Amino acid sequence: MSSNPPRPSLYLAPSVNTTTVVTTTTTTTTYAPIPLPQIPPPSSPKDPKLYPLLNATLPKSLREFPLVFPGGARATFRDGESGEQEMQEEESVVEGKGWKMIKRDESENRREVGLAEAIERYGRKRSYSNENMMEGIEAIPGLVTNTPPRKKAKSYPPPPINTMNTAAPPSPLPSPHGSPPPESIWPSAPPSGHSSPQPQAQAPIQPDLSLTTLMALPSLLSHFSSLPPPLQSHVLLTFLRHSPLSVLRTLHSVLTPTLARDFLTLLPPELVSLILSFLPFPDLARASRVSKAWRAIIDSDPVLWRDLLKSTRIWFGHDSETAFSDAIMARRRRQGLPAPNSLPLPHPYKILFKSRHLTRTRWVTNQDPKRLTFPAHGRSVVTCLIFSHGRIISASDDHSIHVYSPVTGTLIRSLDGHDGGVWALAATKNTLVSGSTDRTVRIWDLETGRCTHVFGGHTSTVRCLAIVKPEWIDYENEHGIIVREKWPKRPLIVTGSRDHSLRVWTLPRPGDEEYRCYGADDTEIDPSEEDVEDNPYHKLHLEGHDHAVRALAARGRTLVSGSYDCTVRIWDIITGDCKWVLVGHTQKVYSVVLDINRNLACSGSMDGTVRVWNLSTGQCQHVLAGHTSLVGLLGLSPSYLVSAAADSTLRVWDPDTGELRHTLAAHSGAITCFQHDEFKVLSGSDGTLKMWDIRDGTQVRDLLTGIVGVWQVVFEGRWCVAASNRMDSTVLDVWDFGNDEDEDWEGEPPGGLYDEESDYDDEEDDLDRAQAEVDAMDQDLEGVPSDAEFADADQDQDLGASDDDDPVDLRSADWRGAPYDAETSTLASTSREPSAPHSRHRSSARTKSHRESQPAPPSIAGPSEPQLRMLPAVDETPTRPRTRNVGHRRRWQP
Repeated sequence: MSSNPPRPSLYLAPSVNTTTVVTTTTTTTTYAPIPLPQIPPPSSPKDPKLYPLLNATLPKSLREFPLVFPGGARATFRDGESGEQEMQEEESVVEGKGWKMIKRDESENRREVGLAEAIERYGRKRSYSNENMMEGIEAIPGLVTNTPPRKKAKSYPPPPINTMNTAAPPSPLPSPHGSPPPESIWPSAPPSGHSSPQPQAQAPIQPDLSLTTLMALPSLLSHFSSLPPPLQSHVLLTFLRHSPLSVLRTLHSVLTPTLARDFLTLLPPELVSLILSFLPFPDLARASRVSKAWRAIIDSDPVLWRDLLKSTRIWFGHDSETAFSDAIMARRRRQGLPAPNSLPLPHPYKILFKSRHLTRTRWVTNQDPKRLTFPAHGRSVVTCLIFSHGRIISASDDHSIHVYSPVTGTLIRSLDGHDGGVWALAATKNTLVSGSTDRTVRIWDLETGRCTHVFGGHTSTVRCLAIVKPEWIDYENEHGIIVREKWPKRPLIVTGSRDHSLRVWTLPRPGDEEYRCYGADDTEIDPSEEDVEDNPYHKLHLEGHDHAVRALAARGRTLVSGSYDCTVRIWDIITGDCKWVLVGHTQKVYSVVLDINRNLACSGSMDGTVRVWNLSTGQCQHVLAGHTSLVGLLGLSPSYLVSAAADSTLRVWDPDTGELRHTLAAHSGAITCFQHDEFKVLSGSDGTLKMWDIRDGTQVRDLLTGIVGVWQVVFEGRWCVAASNRMDSTVLDVWDFGNDEDEDWEGEPPGGLYDEESDYDDEEDDLDRAQAEVDAMDQDLEGVPSDAEFADADQDQDLGASDDDDPVDLRSADWRGAPYDAETSTLASTSREPSAPHSRHRSSARTKSHRESQPAPPSIAGPSEPQLRMLPAVDETPTRPRTRNVGHRRRWQP
């Protein structure tokens, strides 16, 4: 029974009869539904494309509607699709003289009778007459003693309802066999022996054209289906021509969505992309709200969003879009997205388009961004400032590192442990790496605030550092073939120091065994006494510079270092080889940047020039002249190279051609900090923080004015953070340029370095273990330095000279008003610093042996000038402490 679909039914409204004898009695009679003939299924399967309305669901107004029959009887027609539901009350109350139609809940004593019993009751003749008698109900005034007892009428089965065409109205269609005259579908009243005149008996409803049409609908449909299509169209149009506007509107509401065709879902994807490419972004946004199918098509089309990025001039190239896409996909994999049975997630290019569109517009149009100001680090200089994973991380020369919330300004954690000013910071996920004037490198867990590792080995200030994460690069293997590989195999730390050297360390992963170098927890012990051979995380000791290493940059296998010896060196951080010594600057090198996509490196020097170097040939491609003083800061994005100098100007260059695009000149003092992207430059100097439009070189606004100085500035996405000095107090200012609906605004980190990819997998672990085995074999073969080498080290003299560092530092007395060397404030002079040992460590010995086995020393390259500047052939310089005997350890005298 459940397999048969519900049949259409006619629900009769309850009838109300009122009889007055001594009292007034109201009787409500409820009738069972009258089942109507069911529409027969098609004789053969129908093609949904040719019969689109065959299985369409009719609107509710056509599945259920009221009917009024002759005599005022009311009923409700319900299609079988609506199921068995109670009849809804009509808005108007039907009533007459002595009776009215009431709701079900208005009568407590009601009795439901079947259709056959109702017909029998109404058809029975009565022998009792009364002037106030209602139809089918006898009302006897007064007391009648000889009234025969009433007996319940015998129930007869419901009479069969003829569904043949005999009850149909005259059909407008020709009938093959003719249509006999209509006959009554109701049974005749049984005869009665009473001889008095009888009132005319009536059924609950009187059949009319509506009822007979419903009864004959299957037959009409059968006739209509047998007609040829042209005649079917003619008949329907004839009906429609004689239909009122309300009927035509109802049919329109049914036909329009059924006959509509969604061309986006029917066309091939290539044509869909072509069609949508002609729409501007506002129209695409509206189209994506038409339906779920349209939104899925528009959101997931990478070609559409790539073309939109290009047409709006926010496609930057140089793998910046690929890096963003890879980061979004890596985040989704980590979060298990998309969820099952959910809408497809938008392509990363759509997210990138929205983010870049917001970055371009919000920073200019939002004239009143939300701003938060709070104190930090007392009165100390903020030496480092980074924004990572929704956290502000600042370091100071007061030995501390602070972590703040950008939303509330709350100090989340204070990382204490360094015994000197912190001058280098780098973060990845929940790991922070710091370098200090106390000569140590510390690893911190940002979730807990614990210092998990302390690395010693450098013999002077750790001035710069970088975290090198695995990434796919084009690499020339030992056979001279360019292959695309992922390097390094696991994250590394590279540190540069004023001891003239660089060191390469393995970045400990969360949960790795903690390591603390010798003297890490004792301020009286020199941490440079550390024997790095005992440190399992130490990989390489890179020696070659003859003065302090001031700046470095590293990606993949390539490391660029700039030094006060006026040279730039290019290293392979996997093997430790020095590939190029780039000679050309005539004074100290203060800044370097690296572009592995262009295979270029850029360096800024105290000689006022910026040089662009080709990493394949080691040649200087461009000498960017124009600055008149120290170029202390460099920044590189896909389209722009920006240099900042102590001459109070910033210059925007084309890194490919070396062409000067713009000169940003509005500051009155040395540029102390800046950051840029493809839309803007933020620069700090002489008590102001300015925003520039990098595309036309115009000044947009002043973010800070009337302050003493700006230490640092960083921005990412909607956030901007600046550290400045006001009234002998250091404060942090945080701006939020987003609105409440900009929650999915994704920022692009400087340099395009993302933290979403997993840095470790089984393959990398296997390679790392294999490398460790090779290192162990190298250690066994190479041995340790001889006693004679130790004796030679003891005979070296201690020069005791002061450290000649940063004479024209950007944070010098030029604009702060006091002769203060922030970097060397902890150690009054380097004559008090301990001397450095010759390298006797495993990695250093391996590097030295590797160099000796090379057929030629590192290539010395430079610009195409008649004479090349040779390196100083000295073993000691004012910034290199004397080499001491490493056979014993001594106390560090700060």
